[in-house]
Amino acid sequence: MPRLAGSSKLLRAMNESAALAHLLDPGMLTRSDLRKLTALSTPTISEVLRRLTDAGLVTVVGHNSGRPGPNAEIYAANPEAAYTAAVSVRDIGTSGTPSVAAALCDLTGAVRARFESRVDFLAAQPAAALVDVVARLRDEAGVPGDRIRHVQLGVPGSYDARTETIRHVDVPGFARAGLVPEIAAALGTHIGVDNDVNLAAVAERRRGTGRDADGFALLWIGQDGLGLAIDIAGTLIRGARGGAGEIGYMPLYSPDSADRKLDLQDLFGGAAILELARDNGIAGDTPAAVVRAAATTSGDFITALADRIAIGLAAVTAVLDPYLVVLAGPIAQAGGDTLLAAVTAAARRTAPLESTIAVTSLDDDAVLLGALDAGLTAVREALITAIRDS
Repeated sequence: MPRLAGSSKLLRAMNESAALAHLLDPGMLTRSDLRKLTALSTPTISEVLRRLTDAGLVTVVGHNSGRPGPNAEIYAANPEAAYTAAVSVRDIGTSGTPSVAAALCDLTGAVRARFESRVDFLAAQPAAALVDVVARLRDEAGVPGDRIRHVQLGVPGSYDARTETIRHVDVPGFARAGLVPEIAAALGTHIGVDNDVNLAAVAERRRGTGRDADGFALLWIGQDGLGLAIDIAGTLIRGARGGAGEIGYMPLYSPDSADRKLDLQDLFGGAAILELARDNGIAGDTPAAVVRAAATTSGDFITALADRIAIGLAAVTAVLDPYLVVLAGPIAQAGGDTLLAAVTAAARRTAPLESTIAVTSLDDDAVLLGALDAGLTAVREALITAIRDS
């Protein structure tokens, strides 16, 4: 889709932001390339590039010697103009994984630092702990603190943007009112907060199976929790208080039953997977390890797990009727195509509605990648807005 650029009716700042937007997208463009993309005149493009270069947002990265005449300068966005940090906070539960994953990328999206670590949130204050995490990223990358323009936080809960409160979260200290503004003040920069599964869907949309889909539902099957992200043409549906997709709380019992309350988390959450593994004689220390082993050794276990997952999918397809459902998270990654085939067969038996079911194509930490993508988008939009408003 072409970006509108300048004419006599548009402000100089609009021309500058249009040029910067193109350089942030494909990058590595000459004046001639930008003139064709923006429909601006050659003198205007030259002035725009001069101003962007003087502002430190654009730099000359080479010369094109493949054409007749003088070598054309090749421009790209300055990667060091701004940075974004991403921090994924985990409810470790039965997973045994590090409780924080963090990464820092420059304006081009290149990752400059990345690590995982354990944080005892029973003993540490969340704001102070996150300041330490971002400081470690900054030090490892050798980046000035004032160049980190945005910190994107992924949390295993819902985020109510109106009250700036994290809800439905089991990590100690993170449900406290006033925490998010406190973190922002402590970091001294813009902060974004989102549900971890929503951020996984951001990564799936940009990098994975959902890249070319009109829309999709992402069913996250984690080591501990379950979640659902709803992507409609690239827009995530978060709900009135950020709680859309908290599918693990969906009840399964009849109100007239005397039995204890059951929900989807009790059916195929991490603890339920471990219990099912014990019943089937499958060894493993974590839910993902159990599923990975069973994918090559136990068809009965995989079939039983797929039948449980299909119950959750039936609710998703009945309400949303998505064209595509993406199975994601550590359990889906561990089960791979074997689990996908079993879930597809179980879903066909369970629900009359037909949605294409696929497994995530991401083999990395989708939540952290999505947080980087979301944070980078926020930084770029802020730079373009600043140019327009200057």
